[in-house]
Amino acid sequence: MSTTSASKKYVAEFVGTFVLVFMGCGSAVLAGKYIGFVGIAFAFGLSVLVMVYAIGGISGCHINPAISISMLASGKMKAKDAAVYVVMQCLGAVIASTVLYGVALGKPGYSIAVDGLGQNGYGVASPGGFSMLSGFIAEVVLTFIFLLVIYGSTSEAVPKGFAGIPIGLSLVMIHLVGIPITGTSVNPARSLGPALLVGGIALSQLWLFWVAPIIGGLLAAVLWRFLGPQVENKTISAKS
Repeated sequence: MSTTSASKKYVAEFVGTFVLVFMGCGSAVLAGKYIGFVGIAFAFGLSVLVMVYAIGGISGCHINPAISISMLASGKMKAKDAAVYVVMQCLGAVIASTVLYGVALGKPGYSIAVDGLGQNGYGVASPGGFSMLSGFIAEVVLTFIFLLVIYGSTSEAVPKGFAGIPIGLSLVMIHLVGIPITGTSVNPARSLGPALLVGGIALSQLWLFWVAPIIGGLLAAVLWRFLGPQVENKTISAKS
């Protein structure tokens, strides 16, 4: 991969993650009382769906460290690219959260301590009061499902050009279940951005939203080696 093409991929990951975090967390912070959990779920899912078609042809549209790490584990990308992808995704999330905070400050009565920035949490920080164990299990399982959909919909065995639809809709489905539990992460970068600005409990609980999604992504990579089409698994084995 040339330096120029690599740079484009990295910038695309930054932009894609920015859009996901700004639109997804923005839907919760700026429009949550109008659209509710269902609307927020669709905002996250639609953000991924449209970005798949916007930058998928450039970077693959990971916009999620759990995806990049899972792809690395499955032999679908090199370590250097995975590392830079994760850095750019985190930068995109932090910048998006900062811009979102700037917009939210224009709302009368807004307080980051009270209203937050769409951060994730468990226990007292969980929207539904779910425990740390519940949040951990949910994030592992939901990320596992998300990655399994990604592997399947981008497989050599399925029609090309439609991957964004099942990937986006699966994220909607995941948020419909996950929002009451943790606010739904399944994406360490998405959790990092708001947590850094909000601080306090959000920052102290951030570890879960890195560890659990990465575990879920790795489990999906292992399963896909078994379930994936034979020709694809031979290609992965050759690269490993």
